Amino acid sequence: MARHWSPNPVFTVLFVCTGNICRSAMAERIARAYLDEALGDDAHRIQVVSAGTHAVKGAGVHPDSATVLGGFGGDPTGHVARQLLDDMAIDADLTLALTRTHRRAVLKAAPRALQRTFALREATDLVALVDPATALGGDDLAERCRSLVKRMAAARSRRPSDAADDITDPIGRPLEVHQEVAETIAESLIPLLDRLVALRPAPAAAEDPDDGDGKPRLYLVS
Repeated sequence: MARHWSPNPVFTVLFVCTGNICRSAMAERIARAYLDEALGDDAHRIQVVSAGTHAVKGAGVHPDSATVLGGFGGDPTGHVARQLLDDMAIDADLTLALTRTHRRAVLKAAPRALQRTFALREATDLVALVDPATALGGDDLAERCRSLVKRMAAARSRRPSDAADDITDPIGRPLEVHQEVAETIAESLIPLLDRLVALRPAPAAAEDPDDGDGKPRLYLVS
């Protein structure tokens, strides 16, 4: 069995751009902030990481990207750019590339990741093609998210990919461009994260066998 289909209770999302100091770094930190708020105590169930095809290894978030991140709730603190390695995409449950070129680079290194690798904008459109009422297998969030990714891959033939999927590189450009890129990333990312968050299983009901009247009493366990 492939490593990424192991019964790991954590669902991993990998973001990929070129240097891992602007686009993928912003996507990672925006996603982390959103998931922390949306999932609360279950936020650890979805892991977000990032890497670059030609990473500025060891660097932090670009200063201009770091400046605009705050407006999206993201925290650039502690980010360290890293080079994309083959195992990253092989192990990730969902890889989101910031351009089609990045997607091709991922698949050249890790062709087995094809069914789990998309351009970010492509993924957002594909998840919209999956009926929210579709039954997804799995008892936990990670398993259900993996099932959703499979259905996204199956919908590819219904949605052609083109240059509109590419998100502009803001490196060397004014602060305003970093802001525009962050807005584009957030607009593309949030609908996808919404669908993942919605797959969280409902709280289980706990039974109290002794409530004083001989009848069981149900409590919701968060």
